Amino acid sequence: MFIMAKFIDEAIIHVQAGSGGNGCVSFRREKYVPKGGPDGGDGGKGGDVYLIATSSKHTLLDFHYRRFFKAKGGQHGRGKNQHGRRGEDVYIPVPLGTIVKDALTGEILADLIEDGQLWLAARGGQGGRGNARFVTSTNQVPRFAEEGEKGEERDLKLELKLIADVGIVGFPNAGKSTLISVISNARPKIADYPFTTLSPQLGVVYVDRDRSFVVADIPGLIEGAHRGAGLGIQFLKHIERTRVIIHLIDISSIDMSDTLRPYLSIRRELEKFNPELLKKPEVVVLNKIDLIKEREYVKTIMATYRRHLKKVPLLSISAVTHKGIPELINRVSELLYNPRT
Repeated sequence: MFIMAKFIDEAIIHVQAGSGGNGCVSFRREKYVPKGGPDGGDGGKGGDVYLIATSSKHTLLDFHYRRFFKAKGGQHGRGKNQHGRRGEDVYIPVPLGTIVKDALTGEILADLIEDGQLWLAARGGQGGRGNARFVTSTNQVPRFAEEGEKGEERDLKLELKLIADVGIVGFPNAGKSTLISVISNARPKIADYPFTTLSPQLGVVYVDRDRSFVVADIPGLIEGAHRGAGLGIQFLKHIERTRVIIHLIDISSIDMSDTLRPYLSIRRELEKFNPELLKKPEVVVLNKIDLIKEREYVKTIMATYRRHLKKVPLLSISAVTHKGIPELINRVSELLYNPRT
């Protein structure tokens, strides 16, 4: 679980590896050896810059305050065959689910999804060789050494896609925040007005001693979300990694002249954003049945959805009174652990 004041899922950073140290031109004093003999050491390698995925971070907010990361250069070589020390590497922690792109071309360079996963963002330059390396039978007194190589330098775009097993989608005020607070350890802001949730919320649902799953509350979608309407594309991408989608529908606000609209509208937005999302297993959940006094009203809507959905699981619940919650958890768990059921 995590709660944050500001959720940032995109950032551009500049990384610069350290340059290699220069090789040294040096000669020792030794009898019968021309010029005393070359003993210039090599320069040290420049430090590398790495990105490291960590479960301890959940947003890219840090990169809005610090965008430049530079590793130290290698030390220069010295006489007496003393090689320069290698430059210290820099490790930049990023949240699990961070996609790394070239900021100029948009090419995907890495997808960091495992805790501790390392990716080399910029390679340090090699140190230059000292003059002791260039002694040959025809050149006993080399008076030159190599300069160290310059470290790599580039701009990277970081994009965060949350890693969750289950994503809850639906119109604003469908009850997503209430549901995730009931079934998991997440504690999102809950209020009776649209777009209460301004950032995705994660929670862990414990089924039993051996089974649990991570659920994400995706901020309210509206028609045109794939074009950026409402909270739009900003959060649609977080559904892409989920394995199961819960379509949460406020049964109390359904227009009987267009009963399927809440479900079909969200499906269209998912399809326009990424057609692959429609291939994910889903559960359709009619929420807020505690607000409906007429049982026939609920039965009629359930029947309409059941005819359309066919094999898709359909449940009715009240997140407020917890009615139907155990059945929902078990059904989602079955789709995750026994996908053929």
